[in-house]
Amino acid sequence: MNTPASRTPYRVETRTRTSSIAGFTAIAVVVLLVVLPAFASRSLIQDLFFILTMLTLAQFWNLLAGYGGLVSVGQQAFVGIGAYALFSTVILWGLDPVPAILLGGLAALVLAVPFGFFAFRLQGAYFAIGTWVLAEVARLVVAQWKAVGGGTGTSLPRSATESIIFTSEIATLFGVRASAARDILAYWLALVLAIVAIGGIYWLLRSKRGLALAAVRDNPQAARSVGVDAQRVKWFVFLVAALGTGLTGALIYMQKARISPDAAFSLNDWTAYVIFIVVIGGIGTIEGPIVGVLVFFALQALLAQYGAWYLMVLGVIGIGVMLLAPRGLWGSFSDRTGIQLFPIRRRLVVGALTPKTPSREE
Repeated sequence: MNTPASRTPYRVETRTRTSSIAGFTAIAVVVLLVVLPAFASRSLIQDLFFILTMLTLAQFWNLLAGYGGLVSVGQQAFVGIGAYALFSTVILWGLDPVPAILLGGLAALVLAVPFGFFAFRLQGAYFAIGTWVLAEVARLVVAQWKAVGGGTGTSLPRSATESIIFTSEIATLFGVRASAARDILAYWLALVLAIVAIGGIYWLLRSKRGLALAAVRDNPQAARSVGVDAQRVKWFVFLVAALGTGLTGALIYMQKARISPDAAFSLNDWTAYVIFIVVIGGIGTIEGPIVGVLVFFALQALLAQYGAWYLMVLGVIGIGVMLLAPRGLWGSFSDRTGIQLFPIRRRLVVGALTPKTPSREE
């Protein structure tokens, strides 16, 4: 006698076997990175700090442009305002630099409100140019701020850099000087920020808001027709990207301990290079910026000594990748192999057949 069977409901999944393996590997890598200062050189810690901060900036720009369809070339405004918020609170209020990082992110979030008010009245290339113009306005305004050095910039007070919280404990733990302890602290903060950025963006893209974001990017009119508030979604992504970029900018300049308007609002350093990283790695993927920042760091290490030729080579490589692999290195690899370490595509899975318990009447 055949046992009747019932089918469990359909379910939607995003996780794959590859992503599960990648998740365990990521945990192992994070643990290794946490304990790395115990045996790594100071130069390696500084290099990893650079990689992690650029990766974070790239992830937020990718969220904005790759997933939100908002191509901004003015993100250096949020790096600069976050950094100057940190310096101003430390210099004028005597606040410790570590909690001042949070105020840097908050300042970038506040600046994003008037920025978005003007920028969202523009579309396409005009939006990109408008964000760049607004960033230049912010740079010129900050350059007039005499309390933080005006156009020439300023440095963090020695008393502030020597008394940053946790540095004395780190120096004792690893037996290093105070300057090396500050680098380790900045590295750990950059690691936390990168993990939060990647994890938060991945969670967002797998949520209902992530579906709405993809719909707005692909076809705003169709998204509105099914009840998606396109303007609210764009505002949300723009503000999140500004907050994360401001936090990263504040952390970068806490580690540098020296700031000027031209450096903090640099189009090349904080937007052009970030766009290069995302385009090379693969726009619209979480894995892309990870691959792109490693390629960028390798090219910088190999070619930086060649001056202007370095920028020309970066440009040629960028153009070549866009022509031969429009979806970037990781995008092309993923298209050919089907491998996704951070899958966000939803798959409808049919439930397995389960035996149905016979009733007494049967």
